[in-house]
Amino acid sequence: MTKLRLGPIENDKPVRLTIELPAAVHRDLVEYGRLLARESGQAEIAVAKLISPMLARFMGADRGFRKLRWER
Repeated sequence: MTKLRLGPIENDKPVRLTIELPAAVHRDLVEYGRLLARESGQAEIAVAKLISPMLARFMGADRGFRKLRWER
C-alpha cells in the first residue's frame, strides 16, 4: 500500500485566511482528505485542515527556501 506524505493532522490554533482554489485542486484535496482519514484511522478530514500541513511540508522540503531563510 502506498503511504501518503502527510501523517495525522494535529489540532492547532488556526489563523483565518480566505482563499480561492481551482475546482480541480479542491476535488483533489477532498479526495486526499478522504484517503488520509482512511489510512490514519481518523474521522473525515476537512480540506481546511489539510492546507496548513501540506504547505508546511512543502516549505520544509524546499532547500532553496531553507537556505535563503537562514541567510537573512
